[in-house]
Amino acid sequence: MPRLSPIPCALNVKPDAVSATPGKRDLQPAERFALRVGDSAIDGLGVFALEAIPVRRKIGELRGESISVREARRRAKGRARIHIVEVSETRAVDATESTTALRNINHCCAPNAVLRISQGRVEFYALRDIEPGEELTCHYGESHHEGRLSCRCGAANCSGRL
Repeated sequence: MPRLSPIPCALNVKPDAVSATPGKRDLQPAERFALRVGDSAIDGLGVFALEAIPVRRKIGELRGESISVREARRRAKGRARIHIVEVSETRAVDATESTTALRNINHCCAPNAVLRISQGRVEFYALRDIEPGEELTCHYGESHHEGRLSCRCGAANCSGRL
């Protein structure tokens, strides 16, 4: 399974810096639906739907620098916020410098989206219908934190650790 580490916040991204007005289709190519970055009740920044997203639809892609897994693990050490996804045994995507809204997707033990790796791409799909204003979440699965980080998702089935 790919490793996804918490990506809720970065110092160089301003809330609402990656947003679109409902009805206007001025979206980044990485996103298929209008999204907004803003303060999250889960942790730091989150990404929110500005329009309805139907179940099973591709929401968009996490884009970033393609690096080796060895380099990804080196970069992850000592960082408070990690924006890296391992896409294979040898390659990873580092979204630290990315401006795509999906780099801010928070973990939830009862997510409304799923992360899938397809041909080296990190893609997000809706697990159920997502309403406008709802925060997008995914289950990180195995992460670089190896159970040392407290989960703050608040879901009824919360595991308590990442």
